[in-house]
Amino acid sequence: MATRRDLLKLGALAAGTSTLSPRLVAAALPVAKAEKPLDILILGGTGFTGPHQVRYALARGHRITLFNRGRRPQDWPGEVEELVGDRGTGDVAALKGRRWDVCIDNPTSVPFWVRDVGEVLAGHVGQYIFISTISVYADNRKPGQDEDGKLAAYTGADILKETRDTLIANMELYGPMKAGCEAQARKYFKDQVTIIRPGLIVGPGDETDRFSYWPLRIERGGEVLAPPADDPVQFIDARDLAEWTIRMAEMRAFGTYNATGPDYGMSVAGLLYGIRAVTTKGARFTFVPSDFLEAQKVTPWGDLPVWVPGQGESEGFARISIARALAKGLSFRPLATTAADTLAWFHAQPAERQAGVRAGLKAERETEVLKAWHARS
Repeated sequence: MATRRDLLKLGALAAGTSTLSPRLVAAALPVAKAEKPLDILILGGTGFTGPHQVRYALARGHRITLFNRGRRPQDWPGEVEELVGDRGTGDVAALKGRRWDVCIDNPTSVPFWVRDVGEVLAGHVGQYIFISTISVYADNRKPGQDEDGKLAAYTGADILKETRDTLIANMELYGPMKAGCEAQARKYFKDQVTIIRPGLIVGPGDETDRFSYWPLRIERGGEVLAPPADDPVQFIDARDLAEWTIRMAEMRAFGTYNATGPDYGMSVAGLLYGIRAVTTKGARFTFVPSDFLEAQKVTPWGDLPVWVPGQGESEGFARISIARALAKGLSFRPLATTAADTLAWFHAQPAERQAGVRAGLKAERETEVLKAWHARS
């Protein structure tokens, strides 16, 4: 079973970052123009969800400014102003003396990053949208957790002195430090804050392969080791998250929102059979109980991605309430679309990238566990 410590270590995995920008695999439908063009500042903008935000916002007719270190140049389908700085060193000078309707903060996981931009941007933006995480909650045992749940408490040295290096070295700090970021956002931007707490972010462009493991494994066919069929799963396509974030800016929707999906209860079986529907290899699933997987040292989330046990301390982890977000128009493309686009994106990568899937069981290890399961049966 997943313990509180295990779930804290999974914290950063729930938010999802990437080192390369995604490609839009499926042909995009025409996007209507927004009623009022906005001046939007995006902090980051070149990682996983950022490029989707930029492209959708441009299609809606908005004016976009990016602020980042300038290390991932992009080709945009429209004019984009790009400012260079480094929040890791406190260099936010390029933001001084400017005004924007909206600021979207994508990459922040340490509170002093929010403090530094807050000292410059407070009073100079009409809305500050902070992309947080569902990992801010202190307790994952309660199904239906809504946005009013108790947040993880930070304990240790001055939280405003913690750096990304500290966080990487101790991922148990991820949830508490994100909660600290939210507190800084409210301190500086007060009632003009929108907090979005995504679950696992998936889809084409995800360099972690946390979701991609399943389409790729199912595409290979044969017998597939799977966690308990009835356990719940939640995730959100990066494009759905990005587009909804822009619409939240257009609506000037303030407050706090859980943002994961889909908009119905999805089980492990629903996920895997839904993915299998876009392949032709005839994969066969062997669903194995959690206690056997634990005995075999097969870890939730890492060895079998997307899944954490649906009982005990993690009972509520994949049963988060998204009622508030649904009321504000959060919508989801079909699982089949996400799966097919993820496969297409992955197969378009260089051969060396395709040779190394970065999450999930290796084939030899999966065979060992399946053999042990059948021997036990």
